[in-house]
Parts: sequence; C-alpha cells; structure tokens
Amino acid sequence: MRELLLEIWTSVRRNKLRTFLTGFSVAWGIFMLVILLGSGNGLKNGVLANFDDYATNSIDLYGGRTSKPWMGYEKGRRIRMWNSDLEILKREFPEVEEVSANKWLDGKKATYGREFTQVWLRGSLPKVQQMEGIKLSAGRYINDADVKNYRKVIVIDEPMRRILFKGADPLGKQIKVGGLVFTVIGIEKGDAQRNNSSCTIPLTTGQLIYTANNPEVNNVILTLRGVDTDEQMEDFEKRLISRLAAEHHFAPDDRSAIWINNTMEMYKNMMVVFGGINLFVWIIGLGTLLAGIVGVSNIMLVTVTERTAEFGIRKALGARPASIIRLILTESVLITAAFGYLGMVLGVAVMETVNYLLNQMPSQQTEGGMNSVFLDPTLDLGVAVSATVVLVAAGLIAGYIPAYRAAQLKTIDALRYNK
Repeated sequence: MRELLLEIWTSVRRNKLRTFLTGFSVAWGIFMLVILLGSGNGLKNGVLANFDDYATNSIDLYGGRTSKPWMGYEKGRRIRMWNSDLEILKREFPEVEEVSANKWLDGKKATYGREFTQVWLRGSLPKVQQMEGIKLSAGRYINDADVKNYRKVIVIDEPMRRILFKGADPLGKQIKVGGLVFTVIGIEKGDAQRNNSSCTIPLTTGQLIYTANNPEVNNVILTLRGVDTDEQMEDFEKRLISRLAAEHHFAPDDRSAIWINNTMEMYKNMMVVFGGINLFVWIIGLGTLLAGIVGVSNIMLVTVTERTAEFGIRKALGARPASIIRLILTESVLITAAFGYLGMVLGVAVMETVNYLLNQMPSQQTEGGMNSVFLDPTLDLGVAVSATVVLVAAGLIAGYIPAYRAAQLKTIDALRYNK
C-alpha cells in the first residue's frame, strides 16, 4: 500500500496542472452545491421565522362592503363587526379555539413631562398578544382584569420609550394620551429608531373613552382546532360567512361583505413556494455536480490515455491488469475525495461566516423591527457529505472505465500507443 501511495504521489507531482484541474472541478461542484443549499435554507428560515410567533392556525376577519343587494338593502353597504360577533363565534363554532379583536383608534398626542410624540392607538383583547406573536421587552401585556375593569393602562413601544423617556424605565409611569392619563404596564419590542409610534390599551377602555362605548371592532382574530384539510377549511369558511350573513343581513354568498385573511392558507402557500425554490436549488446544484463529474471523467480519460505506454511497460515487467486498474482508481478516489472535502469545508466556512456576520449586525429581529428575510444560511452537514460521497463514487466510475480498457490492451499495443 505504501508503494502504491508513493507512485500516486509521484504521478501527482509530475502532473500538477492535470491534478489541479481534476481537483478544481470537484471542489467547485461541492462548493457551489453547499452555497446554493445554504442560501436556499437562509431564505427559507428567514421568511418562516416571521411565522414563528404567529398562530399559523389563525384567521382574521374584517368588515367589508356588500357586492350585491339583499333583503331590501342596496349593494355597497358597509358591514361592521361588533363585540356580539365574538360571542357568536365562541358559542356556535366548536372549531374555534380562541377569539380576540382589535379596534383601531385615531392618532393621539402622547406627552410625558415636556416630551411629546404622535402615536397610533388601538384597543385590543389579551389574546391578541399570542395570536399576533407580540413580544415585550419589559412589563406585561393587556390582561382580562384590565378589560373587565376598564383600566386606563397602556403598552407602549420602543420608539415611544425613546422619545418620551429617553431610554429610561417607563414602567409604572403615567403618560397623557389625548388628554387622558394612562399607566405604562409594558413595552412592546420594535425598532427604536422608527419615528412613528403605536401603543395598545384595553379594548373596552378604548371603546368607552374614544367611541362613546360603541361596540364596533375593526378586526376579529380567531384560532382553529381540528381544521387540517382544505375541504374542512372551505366548509368552515362557508358556515362562518353564512352565520355572519344572517347576523348582519347580507347575501350568504357575498364574500366581499366579510374579508377573510387565512394565515393557514398563507403558510401553506409559502411552503409550496419554498418547495419550488428547494427543487430549483437542487436542480442547479446537481447540475453543478454533474459538470464536476463530466470534468473528472474527461480528465481521467486524458490521464489514462497519456499513461497507456507506461501501463504497457508495467505489464511487460509483470504487472497484472488488476494492479493497473487499482492504481488508477486509487489515484482517482484520493484526488476526488481530497478536493471534494476541501470544497465542502470552504462552502460550509463561507456559510458560517455569513451567518456570523448576520448575527453581528444590529439585530432587527431581536429588537422586533423589520421582518427577517435571510436567517441562519447553513445546511445539514450530512447533505454536503453525501454530495461529496456521490462525487467520489462518480470519480471512481469515471476512472474505472478508461483504466479497464487500458489494462485490457495487449502489452505490445500498449507500448506502441501514441507512438
């Protein structure tokens, strides 16, 4: 074995360019496959991270406008949703797990001491935090007692904290919003550098103070259980619209009266898109690997052709055909494996470096700011190792065919080859 390795090393040193070209085609194929798969995973992880904190089994309902006349009402009538709709959903639909709602209020001026800012105000129920994946950097969110007792408490965001409190702890402090005093109970994560602010108060408090206790809500959020197929979802939506149609007096088949934003459907569609992206990445990656295999095959063919006369000398000195084939195959496997491993290491190193740089950047995701689009661009090491093994096996096959043909030549023909 030692003599065999020495022969291979001598051959590699004598044909540096040929060895480099063989190895480069292998390393480049593995490197590009790792880069493509890592980038595809980074894109997928980044987009799916935006769903992590959201309830993917949730549906948002918004009041719309009727598109057809019904029961004496003209089309174009505005449909408004009320607090009573929440009770209907809880009581009459066993698939509904949780129900919550939001009420968008007018922009208000918020002041603390001499500092002030313009904020957007909304009234919410406690379950909104879980359903929308709202994260807090301090304090707590609205709870049931706040809603029941019409408490004047408020959850502010990072921009509001920066402007009004200059980064100081605002919990327990009292601020004026539209002339009314609210106690700060929590801080919602967000990009502190934004200029616009939004804050949340209990839904009942907002309806009582700002809308004269008008029970209207702007959107209803509900989560489902036991609805797993498209057919079940379609049936649920049909029954839901039919029941709301009876409550609000619009046509049961008028889908413009109530807008449905189905997070489950969005999530499924996103997975289909990423399935296509993943397939495309694999096609490109395998194409790159195939190019590497072709390169290895061509170079091995040239290598064997150049050394046919040498093989004739070996056979004249008593070498068996099997030893010549073993020599070529061992050289092919060693070069392919070494450069394939090098390409894999470089590809993984590049992806890890990109991941490190992303983690060192000001983390908008940590601060709860802009949605991430590229996250953790790494891949399962087993995939890269498997691709390397495939390329090594291809190199083995690529070397065997010309080596077998050369080994089967008669000694005299091999000695005369290319003479």
